Amino acid sequence: MTDRRYNDEEVSAIFAKSAEGPQVPQAPSLQAPRSDGLTLAELQDIGREVGIAPEAVAHAARALDVQPRAIARTVLGLPIGVERIIELDRRMTDAEWELLVVQLREVFHARGALSASGSFRQWTNGNLQALLEPTPTGHRLRLSTYKGNARASMFLGLGTLGVAAALFVASTLSGHLGGAVLEIGMFSALGVGLIANGALRVSGWARVRGRQFDAIAAVAASAPN
Repeated sequence: MTDRRYNDEEVSAIFAKSAEGPQVPQAPSLQAPRSDGLTLAELQDIGREVGIAPEAVAHAARALDVQPRAIARTVLGLPIGVERIIELDRRMTDAEWELLVVQLREVFHARGALSASGSFRQWTNGNLQALLEPTPTGHRLRLSTYKGNARASMFLGLGTLGVAAALFVASTLSGHLGGAVLEIGMFSALGVGLIANGALRVSGWARVRGRQFDAIAAVAASAPN
């Protein structure tokens, strides 16, 4: 990170992140932005002048460089699964992993279950998972979850609509469509209702989980070496 130069937008993001907390009320304002950007050392010098620790600036800069990869699992175009993959350029220590688990428990209000196998670490709570996997350059953190009840509701709705369609075709071919209209309508309404129920469950859920995962990813990325 020594030769890396940060542009004006990145500098603002770094100071906004590093100035979080009760000890520093606001980030410094740069009077004369540099067109070629600022190095980490220059940012730390600016931070010192307003009371921001160099370590806080370095952690915020490291988090900026480690962007989580977002993956969404969808049904009928609706997100029923949320995943974030964070490629760390270092190995996470046991102490850092333990602190991350504490954060997971606090954010999701769940104790969860811990397991380990060699370099692999795992925290799970139902459909919610946090996996720490070894890579050639360090560790990969994988955060994932899915809305199981919404998925079941939408698939059941699709199945019910399938029954209505099959009943419609069979009744049409047999010449008894008129007598089956009520049943076809009932199955169709039930299918649409089940799909709508699942859709309502995931409408805001995926956004909330995504924000929670992004916050956890930022902490993992900015942890000290």
